[in-house]
Amino acid sequence: MEKKRILLGITGGIAAYKSATIASKLTQLGMDVRTIMTKAATEFITPLTLQTLTRNPVAIDTFDERDPSRVMHIDLADHADLVLVAPATANIIGKMANGLADDMLSTAILATEAPIVLAPAMNVHMYQNAIVQENMKKLASQGVQYIEPGEGQLACGYVGKGRLAEPEDIVTWVQSFFAHKHLLSGKTVLITAGPTIEAIDPVRYLSNHSSGKMGYALASAALSAGAKVILVSGPVSLTPPNGAEIIQVKSAQEMYDAVLSHIDNVDIVMKAAAVSDYRPKEVLSQKRKKHSDNWEIELIKNPDIAYEVGKRKRAGQLLIGFAAETENIERYAREKLEKKNMDFIVANNVLQEGAGFSIDTNAVSVYGKDGLISAYPVMPKRTLAEKLIKWVGEQL
Repeated sequence: MEKKRILLGITGGIAAYKSATIASKLTQLGMDVRTIMTKAATEFITPLTLQTLTRNPVAIDTFDERDPSRVMHIDLADHADLVLVAPATANIIGKMANGLADDMLSTAILATEAPIVLAPAMNVHMYQNAIVQENMKKLASQGVQYIEPGEGQLACGYVGKGRLAEPEDIVTWVQSFFAHKHLLSGKTVLITAGPTIEAIDPVRYLSNHSSGKMGYALASAALSAGAKVILVSGPVSLTPPNGAEIIQVKSAQEMYDAVLSHIDNVDIVMKAAAVSDYRPKEVLSQKRKKHSDNWEIELIKNPDIAYEVGKRKRAGQLLIGFAAETENIERYAREKLEKKNMDFIVANNVLQEGAGFSIDTNAVSVYGKDGLISAYPVMPKRTLAEKLIKWVGEQL
């Protein structure tokens, strides 16, 4: 943990007093902790306390520029390996979700490219408020992570969820975050994502509802874990993660060719794409006009990418498939795993609320050759991707 650079944001809630313990423990671990406090936070704990514990000055006022050679909020934003806001009030969450920057902390957060984790702390009804939850969901979809608040007696007198996580748990989370960044160091991961499209004529095609969000989240998580990532993507409306090698494809045949051309040079294959099983036998060169009420299209089978990868898989290479089902989830997933020589398969029920296509959440079960390994409830796809990548790293 030595030399890891933490930007600690402290906002105005009674739980701010716990931030002193967080800052102290992180500093004792050898981390370089820089602190930004909101003016409201200084009503609960003094900047001098944080300065003494971290041995670094505390930033509060956006316009308190002490060094003419640098802009402080940009310098702090660039300095961080991780931005930790603890406690994170409903106010800072709302600002972040809407791109507001009216103080030192919100400005630095908007300027940073470092990962961000929030440790919320507020009244139980504030935490459950639909707007707060929507803001949190919005931030999660953009990669912001959370350290869940605890349940119990709150300072306001209510009992419920909203207590800041214990300082020891927050520090443990930070340690795990940096340990996770090296889980896949030296490994190359090939991930397929999104749908494929099969042309019928120059203006029509067959496809499916896949948005690519799960595959892209896996690619981001694998990059964060230190892997080299090759992302073979069907047509999606997503921004590719920085650092990944992107191979854009359209049809199942193009995806098949791209995957097999790289299979010998990767350690892990994660087949998260929703590949079209069939394609039209004949692709018309001109747009078909409405000549009749019926139009029969003969379909032929596409090459099975996962099956071919399973045949060619070498010792030590992991093949992880994905199965989107609507019934008999375990039976179909395990049949697919056996037939295609996969090591593991991640299955979900696309009819389950919160687990279908084109949304930001998912719920999955992971199966191996001996059956169910683990089940993950509905959560943001980015969070799920991090958990799956961490699990994959542990398998290696």
